[in-house]
Amino acid sequence: MTIVAPTERAAPPEADLDHAVEVLRLLADRTRLAVLAMLDGTEMSVSAIAEALDRPAPAVSQHLAKLRAGRLVAARRAGTTVYYSQPDEHVAALVTNVLQHTEHTLYEAPPHHR
Repeated sequence: MTIVAPTERAAPPEADLDHAVEVLRLLADRTRLAVLAMLDGTEMSVSAIAEALDRPAPAVSQHLAKLRAGRLVAARRAGTTVYYSQPDEHVAALVTNVLQHTEHTLYEAPPHHR
């Protein structure tokens, strides 16, 4: 039997780690995480998001502005309405993974396995 030593991996570059920490800080807010989960595979207006979350539109708009600055949402204007969506599959995967990890922590049979 041959024992293979684990390969050593270098830490990611400092700039990458700093950006990743900022992304996680944006996700570490209940409203922003809920918004991102709702936008999986669809787009919604501020008013639709606010109504679904039962939150004031100005508060939701502020959260969306932070998510947009962090490049976690994309925006499309149609007349006077702005529609928000997830910019790519990486954001969707990040949100899905954290929520599914949470389900594994909280439930004996996680809902996404049912």
